[in-house]
Amino acid sequence: MSHEVEPRQLLHLVFGGELKSLEDVEFKDLSHVDMVGVYPDFKSAHAAWKAKAQATVDNAHMRYFIVHLHRVLDPSDD
Repeated sequence: MSHEVEPRQLLHLVFGGELKSLEDVEFKDLSHVDMVGVYPDFKSAHAAWKAKAQATVDNAHMRYFIVHLHRVLDPSDD
């Protein structure tokens, strides 16, 4: 009898929006921040981030970020 162990969920949040300036990470309008989604692993989060970043490449003030939610939820688990 084999017991498959599911890989642990390592949640990642992808979000972004237009920044006020290129020198700082302060959004121009928080009501327009694009919450792309929450992903179960870095690979899928990176794919979503890359798609959004490439789609907005013509606007230098647009930035997308990946937040490692699993590190925020359990900072002792590094």
